[in-house]
Amino acid sequence: MDITEVPVSQDIKSKKKKTKKPKKKSVSQEGSGVEENQVEENQVEEKMEKSESATAFPPTFSVSEIKNKQRRHLMFMKFKQEKRKQKLQLKKKKKKEREALGDKAPPKEIPKTIENQRVYDETTVDPEDEEVAFDEGTDEFSAYFNGLTNPKVLITTSDRPRGRTVRFCEQLATIIPNAYVYYRRGLALKKVIPQCNARNFTYLMVINEDRKVPNGMVLCHLPDGPTAHFKVSSVRLRKEIKRRGKDPTEHHPEVILNNFTTRLGHSIGRLFAALFPQDPQFVGRQVATFHNQRDFIFFRFHRYIFKNEKKVGIQELGPRFTLKLRSLQKGTFDSKFGEYEWVLKRHEMDACRRKFQL
Repeated sequence: MDITEVPVSQDIKSKKKKTKKPKKKSVSQEGSGVEENQVEENQVEEKMEKSESATAFPPTFSVSEIKNKQRRHLMFMKFKQEKRKQKLQLKKKKKKEREALGDKAPPKEIPKTIENQRVYDETTVDPEDEEVAFDEGTDEFSAYFNGLTNPKVLITTSDRPRGRTVRFCEQLATIIPNAYVYYRRGLALKKVIPQCNARNFTYLMVINEDRKVPNGMVLCHLPDGPTAHFKVSSVRLRKEIKRRGKDPTEHHPEVILNNFTTRLGHSIGRLFAALFPQDPQFVGRQVATFHNQRDFIFFRFHRYIFKNEKKVGIQELGPRFTLKLRSLQKGTFDSKFGEYEWVLKRHEMDACRRKFQL
């Protein structure tokens, strides 16, 4: 059988890879190779340590990237627990350092809050200002503060009130002395106000409701105003308050007004103060508190007792609720032609969280 030789072109020969034979290393080259291997091993070990530290807690990735809901929740709870431990350890460490330094310890840092970072208001009241004192002596409440009139309050509701609103009005009448609850019977407020003036009432309080829950309050000072409209929220009646005391007595309570610093806040504080007689009966040991914080007015009613020279015990009597001022109107209630001193514009006034109106 004849064998024919097939010619191979030069192009095909060039495509073939030439295998190089390994060269023999000298002794010096072998030593350097060993060193290179050791460097490579050290680099591998460092990478392993980095990977181990990366897998350690807390994870480098975001917890929100975990798809499994239960595992994501578990990782988040572990992260919070670890953060809480670190915070507690740091707190204990600082406490030990302060105890060791004693009197030489640096003063404690004041925590930053929205209240102490409040934007300064130009209308902030100075108690020694002569202009403010003159305004107080000539405003609508001057007759009350001069002792010429005694408060007498009429409390009513919107049309067809539900049981919760009625009970709320009855409990308010037990807090405010000389307060009387009357059903409205569909009368307009413009017709109710002349009847109140004829019977020597100094206040008209209207409690509005929505979906069987009290949600608004109109407080009208008689006979000349002003009229304030509040949003009412977080109403808790006496039965809904835990560890409450017995029902309040008929003694005149003391009144505490907190943080009403601006001219508007000063007017609202005087509006609340004129609801109660100026002669508190300290025998009853009852206190009505209007606390303004971030333009929310929190109302609480307590009874106190002196345990010893240093300790005082308080017991909440209820009800409790929160007010938010919506508008302040000159004169008595007039929804169409009334002149408003101040109206809440939520999108403009609430844009800055550190600026307050009261």
